[in-house]
Amino acid sequence: MTRKELVHQITSKRTFLCVGLDTDIKKIPKHLLTEASPLFVFNKAIIDATASYCVAFKPNLAFYESLGVSGMAAFERTVRYIRKYYPSHFIIADAKRGDIGNTSAMYARTFFEEYHIDSLTVAPYMGEDSVSPFLNYDGKWVILLALTSNRGSDDFQLMEGKDGEKLFERVLRISQQWAGPDKMMYVVGATQGEKFSEIRRLAPEHFLLVPGVGAQGGSLHEVCRYGMIADCGLLVNSSRGIIYASTGEDFAEAAGAAAKALQEEMAAELTAFGI
Repeated sequence: MTRKELVHQITSKRTFLCVGLDTDIKKIPKHLLTEASPLFVFNKAIIDATASYCVAFKPNLAFYESLGVSGMAAFERTVRYIRKYYPSHFIIADAKRGDIGNTSAMYARTFFEEYHIDSLTVAPYMGEDSVSPFLNYDGKWVILLALTSNRGSDDFQLMEGKDGEKLFERVLRISQQWAGPDKMMYVVGATQGEKFSEIRRLAPEHFLLVPGVGAQGGSLHEVCRYGMIADCGLLVNSSRGIIYASTGEDFAEAAGAAAKALQEEMAAELTAFGI
C-alpha cells in the first residue's frame, strides 16, 4: 500500500484507527473455546464489527506463536480474511523483528512474500544491515521502534550520549538515511505525549504508529495536538480497549461500539486540524 492510498483511506473514512489483534486464548469469551479455531473465530467477529471504523489491523505475533502451529494457522487465516473481505485495510504484523542481514532477509520474505503483509515492526538496534532487507519491497513498510509506551522504555531509549543526544533521537536521525517517509514509519507510544513535539522536530513527515491509547491511558487529543501533520501522519492503535470491551457473547458488538467511539473522536480531530 502506498502512502497516497493510506492517506485516502484516512481522509475518506475519517479515521486513523488501527485495531490491535492481540488475541489471547485465555481472555477471549469462553463460549468460543469449543470452536476448531477459537482465535480465528474471535478475530473474524472483531474484524467484521470494527472494519468500518478503522483503516488498519495489527495482529501481534506473540499471541499466535504462543499456540504453535494452530496459532500461526489462525494468524494466516486472519490475514487472508482481511485481504479477501477488507482489501483496502492496512495490515501490520507486530513482530518486532531485526537480526543480521541474511536472517532479516528471511523474515522479510516470510511476512512480505508468504503472508503478504503491508508492514512489519522492526527493532533498529542492530543497525542498518538488519533493517535494509525489509526495505527492498515496493509498497511495503518498515515500522521502526523509536520511543515505546512500556514502563521500561526509559531504561535505554532516553539515555544520552556525550553530545546530549538521546538514543531514540539518534535512531530517528540516522534511520532517515535508510528510507524516506514513503516506506518507513516509527513507533511512538501515546504515553510519551509530551515528547511528540520533539519527535516531529526530528521526523516531521513520517507516519507514526502510536500504541498506548485506551487501556494504557494515553491521550488521543495530546497525540493529535503534537503529532498530527498535513496528511494526518498518524495511525493510533487500540488493542485491549476494543477487542476486550466485553468478555461475553456480545463481545463483537461491544468492540464495534468502542471502535466507533474512537473513530468519532478521530473524525473531530481531523476536522479541527483542517483535514
